[in-house]
Amino acid sequence: MALLAGIGGAAMAGPAPTATPTSTSGPSPVPTTAPPPTSAPTTPAPPTPTSTTAPTTPAPPTPTPTGQPPSTPADLRVTAITPVSITLSWTASNPGTNPISGYTVNYTQAFNDIYWSQSVGNVTTVTLTSNIRATTQYRLSVSARDTENRPSPVSEGVTVITPASATGDTTPPSTPGNLRITAMTADGPALAWDAATDDTGVTGYNIYFFDGWFTSTLVGTTTSTSIVAPLLNSGLGLRSYYVRAKDAAGNLSIASNQVSPPPVTTPPPARTCRVTYRTTSEWTGGFVAEVTITNTGTTPVNGWSLAFTMPGNQRVATSWNAAFTQTGAAVTLTDAHWNARIPAGASVTAGLLGRWTTSNAAPTSFTLNNAPCD
Repeated sequence: MALLAGIGGAAMAGPAPTATPTSTSGPSPVPTTAPPPTSAPTTPAPPTPTSTTAPTTPAPPTPTPTGQPPSTPADLRVTAITPVSITLSWTASNPGTNPISGYTVNYTQAFNDIYWSQSVGNVTTVTLTSNIRATTQYRLSVSARDTENRPSPVSEGVTVITPASATGDTTPPSTPGNLRITAMTADGPALAWDAATDDTGVTGYNIYFFDGWFTSTLVGTTTSTSIVAPLLNSGLGLRSYYVRAKDAAGNLSIASNQVSPPPVTTPPPARTCRVTYRTTSEWTGGFVAEVTITNTGTTPVNGWSLAFTMPGNQRVATSWNAAFTQTGAAVTLTDAHWNARIPAGASVTAGLLGRWTTSNAAPTSFTLNNAPCD
C-alpha cells in the first residue's frame, strides 16, 4: 500500500487538502504494471536428515554345512595317567562327505560346572595336562570334525580319577556301592554303603556334602561302612551326599552314587488334650450331653476355652460347670473359674441342655485354647 500511495501522490501534485472528501468523482488511478517485489521470493530449505549414516545390509547367515558327518569315535579309553596328566586313545572315525580334519576332546571335573575343550589334529591319541590335578575325578569324551567343520556325534564318556602320586601305589580303590539313607536322625541322615576294595587295602572312607553346583565339603571320615552325616543346607535348595574310599597311599576312589535327604519339615506339636462328647439323654426336640476335657500334657492347664461346631442343628439352651456362647453352629465353653485349672492327667466335665429338630449328631473336632485335641 505504501508503493501505491507514492504513485498516486505523483499524479496529484499540489497542496494537501484541508478536508477529506466524502466521495470521489472517479476511480482511483491504478498503475498499469505491477510494482517490482521488494525482495526475491525464498525457497524453503529441505528438512535436515535425521541420520547421516548410510543404511546397512545385514550380513547373510552362515550356511550350515550339508552332507554326511563323520562317524562317532569308538573305544575311548585311558592309556596312561599321572597326578597331572591323562592320556586318551580311541578308534578313528570314518569320514563322511568330507575328510576328517581333527578331533575335539571335552572334559569336566566331577561335582563342578566347569567344562574344558581341547582341539587336536587327525590323530587318535592325546595327553591332557591343562587343569588336571591329583586325586580329582574327570569325565571325558571325544568327537570328530571334517574339513567343512561338520561334527560327529560325541563318543561314550569315560570316568577316571587321577592318582595321588606318580610313583608307588597309583591304583585307586574301587567305588563304594549302593550308598543309601537308612534313617533320618536328629543329627542328620544315617548313611550306609557297600564296602570298596583295593590292591593294598582300603583304609577308610571320606563322606562329602555337595551343594548341587560346584562345592563339595568333607563332612566326615570313617573306617566303617556307615556314618551319621550332619544335615547341611546349600543355600540353593539342593543338597546331596557321596562317599569315596581311600587307601594308604592317599589315592581316592571314583565317587559313589549321590543320595539326597528328604526336605526338612517341622512336625506338628504333640496334642496335649483329649475331648469326649457324649449324649446322655435325647428325646424328640431335646437333648442332654456332657463334654469331658482331659489334660494329656505334662503341665497343668490354667484357664480353658473349648471350641467345637455342632454338626446338626442343635441349639444349646443352658450349661453347667462351664459358661457357653453359641453363634450359628459354633459353640464355645469356658471354665467356671473354680475348675479353670486342669492338672496334668486330670479331667473336667461340663454339661449341656439343648434342643434340635432334624439332627442331634455329636461334634467330632475340638480345640482347647486354640490347640487341637484328640
